[in-house]
Amino acid sequence: MHERSSVADLADKLRRELDRYSPGGKLPSSRALVDRFRVSPVTVSRALAQLAAEGLVVTRPGAGAFRAARRPSAAAPAGDTSWQEVALSADGAADLVPRSVDASGVLVSLAAPSPGVVEFNGGYLHPSLQPERAMAAALSRAGRRPGAWGRPPMEGLPELREWFARGIGGAITAAEVLVTAGGQSALAIALRALAPPGAPVLVESPTYPGMLAIARAAGLRPVPVPVDADGVRPALLADAFRATGARVFVCQPLFQNPTGAVLAPERRGEVLRIARAAGAFVVEDDFVRRLVHDDSGPLPAPLAADDPDGVVVHVGSLTKATSPSFRVSVLAARGPVLERLRAIQVVDTFFVPRPLQEAALELVGSPAWPRHLRSVSTELKARRDAMTSALRLHLPEFALPHIPSGGYHLWLRLPDGTGDTARSFGPGGEAALTAAALRAGVAITPGRPYFSAEPPAAHLRLSFAAVAGTGEIAEGVRRLRTACAQVWDARP
Repeated sequence: MHERSSVADLADKLRRELDRYSPGGKLPSSRALVDRFRVSPVTVSRALAQLAAEGLVVTRPGAGAFRAARRPSAAAPAGDTSWQEVALSADGAADLVPRSVDASGVLVSLAAPSPGVVEFNGGYLHPSLQPERAMAAALSRAGRRPGAWGRPPMEGLPELREWFARGIGGAITAAEVLVTAGGQSALAIALRALAPPGAPVLVESPTYPGMLAIARAAGLRPVPVPVDADGVRPALLADAFRATGARVFVCQPLFQNPTGAVLAPERRGEVLRIARAAGAFVVEDDFVRRLVHDDSGPLPAPLAADDPDGVVVHVGSLTKATSPSFRVSVLAARGPVLERLRAIQVVDTFFVPRPLQEAALELVGSPAWPRHLRSVSTELKARRDAMTSALRLHLPEFALPHIPSGGYHLWLRLPDGTGDTARSFGPGGEAALTAAALRAGVAITPGRPYFSAEPPAAHLRLSFAAVAGTGEIAEGVRRLRTACAQVWDARP
């Protein structure tokens, strides 16, 4: 059982038992709860913390946990917040930038399913794949380093910047690297630095919903450029630059999210040439370089390694290969743009906490790091193959145009009722299938949020990294098949 499922289950049991205790009454000790419910001390601690956050219990260090006093029955006045509708939409006649923020596409992958639901919608490694012991040891060693709790350099620790620079390659130096707090933060900094509110920004289609949310929150207008099995299509990219006057193109050249495509060798130089001719930047989101499968062969270098002219702003991260909470990433850029990136980062966050940077250095410098990467590489291939085989067995109607050799998900096209099958999902089919799947006990990600304009067809993205193993993958696909049958049977 997942740790978070155990925490939720224990919290629910304790919540139901609170009526046994009068306000101020002491709950059993943590040791007694461990013995009674056969869970770990960490699970007990987190369950009690959850109840404390709900105001149901009060924890006192060294004394234990106590039932909180009953809340007054009379509810406090709700107040009138309707004035905010005017304040949040009053942009002024000269301000044409929408100020609303839609995080729904991001929350699909961040929301934790209920206990017992197979997590095909996750965007991070399952805890069993995370280097938890190595991270804990690294954090412990980092905390004992001299000056570990002091203020770090604004740009990041020199040794960590050097390590990231070596990973990018080419002529990139440590002086051209900024340590940032996660890839999402790095992308937000890059888009704010490179495009003014109201400007167009070219994006791959389909693309990562979190990046679309960043662009729209910054008041930018995402303009889609289609991708195929070899990545973005250069001719359409050139057309989009000419038609829009855009000065930024955001792409994922390696194991693109969601298609899994790798930018073909013959297109790499062409993309850089097209952007340079347009006087534009390429934001390279190199988010899963360390989640390569062990059958992939040699990986292409980042685009930034082949860019002497400062066209590429490179984003890299340790998060996907470690833990959602290990938010250490980098921005790398050449030329005057680096100072603008640095200024925005300082204004937004000051710096990444030094203990986390020190822990990153300890982790990547330890013998456990290459062992972890090899283990993840082997396991992701096994899970990818298990999901591919299960889909072909139970859902042959789904088209799987590309099987990636890196990353953590598959991109499926739903049947549209043409060709050799009459089965289709029709308009609204993604939403209907997503809801039916959740009822059947499997959480999936619909394809619509990955498109900045009207999608050409209905799709699903299925993650094979956030589940416990190949057995859970097989069970999840069987549940998805049940959900499909329900949707198909319900259609006229």
